[in-house]
Amino acid sequence: MKDKERIGVCQRTERKGERVKVRNLKTGEIGFTSFCTEEGGTIQVTLENGQLDSWVYADCEELPE
Repeated sequence: MKDKERIGVCQRTERKGERVKVRNLKTGEIGFTSFCTEEGGTIQVTLENGQLDSWVYADCEELPE
């Protein structure tokens, strides 16, 4: 995910309360954003099975709903 995309996803997640669907490009896992951490460069996601995980922005892509 490029910086511009990351900013948009994080703004929608944290300011509008949206849960954005994303995929981890390295693992293929799909999840929904919970919150972003600028300091750590990660997105916290809830996986389809309900588990929580943390992904590096560069390893993610936004998926259409």
